[in-house]
Amino acid sequence: MREVEHPGGSHPATLILGIGELTTNAPEAVGVDPVDDPTGVVRDAALLLDGGRVAWAGPERACAAGVEEVLGRAPDRVVGVEGRAVLPGFVDSHSHLVFAGDRSGEFEARMAGRPYAAGGIRTTVAATRAASDDDLRANLRRHVDQARAQGTTTLETKSGYGLSVADEERAVRLAREVTEEVTFLGAHVVPPEHAEDPDGYVDLVVGDMLAACAPHARWVDVFCETGAFTPEQSRRVLEAGAAAGLGVRVHANQLGPGEGVRLAVDLGAAAVDHCTYLSDDDVAALAGSWAGGDAQGTVATLLPGVEFSTRQPYPDARRLLDAGVVLALASDCNPGSSYTSSMPLMVALAVRETGMTVAEAVSAATAGGARALRRPDVGHLAPGARADVVVLDAPSRTHLAYRPGVPLVHAVWKDGHPAR
Repeated sequence: MREVEHPGGSHPATLILGIGELTTNAPEAVGVDPVDDPTGVVRDAALLLDGGRVAWAGPERACAAGVEEVLGRAPDRVVGVEGRAVLPGFVDSHSHLVFAGDRSGEFEARMAGRPYAAGGIRTTVAATRAASDDDLRANLRRHVDQARAQGTTTLETKSGYGLSVADEERAVRLAREVTEEVTFLGAHVVPPEHAEDPDGYVDLVVGDMLAACAPHARWVDVFCETGAFTPEQSRRVLEAGAAAGLGVRVHANQLGPGEGVRLAVDLGAAAVDHCTYLSDDDVAALAGSWAGGDAQGTVATLLPGVEFSTRQPYPDARRLLDAGVVLALASDCNPGSSYTSSMPLMVALAVRETGMTVAEAVSAATAGGARALRRPDVGHLAPGARADVVVLDAPSRTHLAYRPGVPLVHAVWKDGHPAR
């Protein structure tokens, strides 16, 4: 990239020139027909960042007039990206980053034929409980830094590897140091000490544990699945979290068919995640939550890193998209079933394995994740959005799927500042 400094503005403003392909996810803002292209691509484009927000986006031939109109002065910094593709920062709306320990042996055994089951979570619970705050904090920050280097500028992360009042509280407290999108997942699995009384554990989750964790969290979540929590137990947890002022998210239909997706829709959850085994009624419920263009429907978040790591069937994204369901892609970065924070890999897997086009996968990894977090300020590059930007060392976003595993993230801006 080429950079020119012009210091002296009241707010640092950066003009990015020479963009070969700009994905905005805001077609109306850049004069693109959303029917023709809902991702709002502009070629030979420019992008102006000012005060941590996007100030202008459009064709480079129009940028002089645009900059003058919205800024009224020369930008402080001009960066030329020499024909590279630019897109919004990835929004990873599902991860589990507060943990200790290693489960590579479990992965190796699974690759040799042992099926995945929810019970392996307890191995991480034991290691996490034994770790110090400093060890957990260092591991958390390492994973956040790795995600940022791969273009993730907004991420959600969960508790769920403590499963006691004290350990869950410290998990959400540490998570809050790195992101505002913190989820209380005390209902991940039933810990060994409550194995004979799962309903008693749910009492703890909706009582003292929720009271301790809610001040640090934005969301409540539950693993509604065979081997974890029943639909009835899940409803108790989610309704208690909502009563405490937390938004609702659900893990559901990962290991087999179940009631979790319809429970999520019934409770107005922002997102239901995994969605691997879906009935026609599940798909209809998800689509119906968006009927009439409702901006507060339930997003189906697909986590293809899990299927890659567990050899389970991939979800059918085409079926969901054709029904009118809004999709997100997320990493589900965790030590057991998807130990990767790479959103570019999620895009590649979604295109290769779930029936999504490149445009749909990139949209799901950016705008879709933003909708799953109910964050209108991220996931797009319309004026007013957060200035979270990814530059690829490639001429188009297609290379994210075309060149899987290649480190294509060339530069990242977070809130208008270079982050990589």
